[in-house]
Amino acid sequence: MSKKFRLPTEIPLEEYPSPEEFIEEALDCVEKAEEEGIILRIMGGMAIYLHSREYEDLWRALGRLGERVFTDIDFASYGKFRNKLLDFFQKRGYSYDPRLLWHYGYRRQIFFGGRVPMVEVFLDKLEMCHTINFKGRLEVDKPTLPPTELMLQKLQIVQLNEKDIKDLIVLIRAHDVGTDDNDKINLNALKKAGLMDDWGFWYTTTTNLKKVKEALPNYDVLSDEDVRVVSERIDRILDFLEKEPKSLKWKMRAKVGTKKKWYREVEDWF
Repeated sequence: MSKKFRLPTEIPLEEYPSPEEFIEEALDCVEKAEEEGIILRIMGGMAIYLHSREYEDLWRALGRLGERVFTDIDFASYGKFRNKLLDFFQKRGYSYDPRLLWHYGYRRQIFFGGRVPMVEVFLDKLEMCHTINFKGRLEVDKPTLPPTELMLQKLQIVQLNEKDIKDLIVLIRAHDVGTDDNDKINLNALKKAGLMDDWGFWYTTTTNLKKVKEALPNYDVLSDEDVRVVSERIDRILDFLEKEPKSLKWKMRAKVGTKKKWYREVEDWF
């Protein structure tokens, strides 16, 4: 544990890994972990990029590829691999802070000082503004989370920023909407994610989908076809979320609305 933790922004550009190095490390981690019986799946903007490679030109046109496009690698895994993951990443040259491990280690592991500045592993679920459960979903796709969870990871953010909007545009442009996980945004998976039982998650998701649609005219790099396809797919998702039956819990919470906070405040750990 002798390595000193440095935030990605504290690392001089000449020392900073290239986007290609981040991607190579992420993919190698998934493969090598599998050899040791560990399930790892890539999350976040990198995963969206990897799952939308046919739209790499659009990603570049939107300015999502640059010198520090990636600051870390986010992975999803299961809690049953918790101890194996500590050994796995240490063997790859990473360190961890025992204090962070004590505080977050049951649901989240943070590593640093390896080939890339930082690696985070979320165990069993992503608990940010809202909760995304990984149970039974990590086996569906590889090397990333399925498109539905990649979309939800962004849509659950209450303070959605422009980078997130761009990622969502590319993801939705690259994936049709359907009822299975065959390279699609799976409406059935949205239902199983709990949106029809959790009004707050539903509200944040639908609000952000509308924000993405409203933002489309702001990007001159989008063709008319891009705008049409993304708009239509967002409309299909919104239509499903509006019409799908809701639980009594959802209906009771909907009556309260935004008068009561509907999301979790996300704490910074550094």
